[in-house]
Amino acid sequence: MVRTPLTPEERERGERLGRLLREARGGRSMTEVAASAGISAETLRKIETGRAPTPAFFTVAALAEALGLSMDDLHGRCAPVVEAAA
Repeated sequence: MVRTPLTPEERERGERLGRLLREARGGRSMTEVAASAGISAETLRKIETGRAPTPAFFTVAALAEALGLSMDDLHGRCAPVVEAAA
């Protein structure tokens, strides 16, 4: 199966998600948060570093719950930045 290349916007959104999750994790270990979310520490590492910029919805939802984040907040902070027309 060949995967369609990601657009620059998709890569940027994945990087924003990764930064947000890292910040929310704070001093908790990757292993602790990953176990709480029911995913592997390697999956969390890939998401946080942007190597998995489009994780599955249920993975993001599980991480949000484990980190005490709302899906609305995640969406708002990871949505594309729209610049106003001049």
